[in-house]
Amino acid sequence: MSEETRGGGCLCGQIRYKVSAKPLQTVVCHCLNCQKQAGSAFSLVAFFSRDSLELTGELQTYEDKGTSGQIVYRRFCGTCGSPVITDTENAPEMGLIFIKAGTLDEVDDLQPTVHVWTERKHCWLTLAEDQVQLERE
Repeated sequence: MSEETRGGGCLCGQIRYKVSAKPLQTVVCHCLNCQKQAGSAFSLVAFFSRDSLELTGELQTYEDKGTSGQIVYRRFCGTCGSPVITDTENAPEMGLIFIKAGTLDEVDDLQPTVHVWTERKHCWLTLAEDQVQLERE
């Protein structure tokens, strides 16, 4: 896997970041908390190596409890409210950081690798049959 750099940030530009790696996975989460946090039918996150992230600006954090019971740190811009990063209590030891894919400047090449919590997906949403679908995480 070759190195690449991707940039991204929040809606108002107060938060900017770059990641100097390709995403390890792109995951669609259909759990109720992700639906509410994203204000949409699901949340799309790209998994990156934690040490590849360089962030400028100060994120605010809302501490949530995920459907799995794990603590989820939902990090967002305090000015415009854009969700930027999802972090978990176990992510640091795994060396991962989860970036909200919609905040990346370039997203055309991202393809979901797995859908999680599909038991909670909206009934009108049809998923591609060739993508991994897990009823729960």
